[in-house]
Amino acid sequence: MACLGIVRTALAAAAAMLIAPLVHAQPAEPFYARKTITISIGYTAGGSYDLYGRLVARHLGKHIPGNPTVVAQNMPGAGSMKAANYVYEVAPRDGTALGVIVESAALEQVLGNKAAQYDAARFTYIGRVATSNNIFMQWHTSKTQSIADAQKRETILAGTGPGSIAETVPRLLNALIGTRFKLISGFPASTEAMLAMERGEVEGAGSSWAAVSVGKQSWLKEKKIRIILQTQPERHVDLPDAPSLTEYGSTPGDRQVTALYASGSGVGRSVLGPPGIPADRVKVLRDAFNAMVKDPDFVADIRKLKVELDPLPGERLQDLIAKTLAVPASVRERAKVAFGR
Repeated sequence: MACLGIVRTALAAAAAMLIAPLVHAQPAEPFYARKTITISIGYTAGGSYDLYGRLVARHLGKHIPGNPTVVAQNMPGAGSMKAANYVYEVAPRDGTALGVIVESAALEQVLGNKAAQYDAARFTYIGRVATSNNIFMQWHTSKTQSIADAQKRETILAGTGPGSIAETVPRLLNALIGTRFKLISGFPASTEAMLAMERGEVEGAGSSWAAVSVGKQSWLKEKKIRIILQTQPERHVDLPDAPSLTEYGSTPGDRQVTALYASGSGVGRSVLGPPGIPADRVKVLRDAFNAMVKDPDFVADIRKLKVELDPLPGERLQDLIAKTLAVPASVRERAKVAFGR
């Protein structure tokens, strides 16, 4: 009997040794399985930040192992500084929180915006969907129909927060070339600003060309608006008559400042996360983003909306931010003077 017991024990041990590799061979469940990723968008619905943010939310999850649910939430405030600070300081750092914030976030840090409670270099950049071209428009009934007109008369514009392009660019032009833009601040985003313009509460507003070309086609066809400025470094092919921001500045130093601000179009509509996301999850998110922008379904959505697609991987986006933050001290100080900071 003792021998039989020994045989049984040996057989059991052998069986355990055979089963163990099978157990260990089972793949671990992906981190993102049954998880939810939240994308915080720094503006209200209707603008291009919201448009691109929700496009990413619809398509990103299927390219992430575990197929998490991806949801978008609007978090407007202070020209998207509220969302930027939330993603940087409060949001979970496990890869389940992302953001879409103003393209000039790094520049606002350079200019010493007190609302910018972050170090833009430490965000985790996932990728850029498209470059951007922000425009300034005047309602057709306004007596201001050009930048030259704005140098001659006070022109009332809608503002969307101290860190927003809708406010910083007019202030910059007031300081550099003597325009007389008067900002009425407090509008959550360009959607509300354009509505105020249409109602006659203000004469003009800022938005992105993507949002206007898609959402306000009737205005363009009926010539309800006049686009008097675009912020990308060179005139967009669709807007040959609207001057670029880089065309203004009476001295080389001033033109360096306008060029610095126009450089934000390279950041465009991008997705980022908080600092400190584990490196393996950063790779997962970046790989998923890079796959998403090539996905035929995503590209079809872009074409349906008639907006631009000009993707850039997160690593290269990180380099763009580093270049903005490394602006020469002389340009930084000139910009601060121009903005009164």
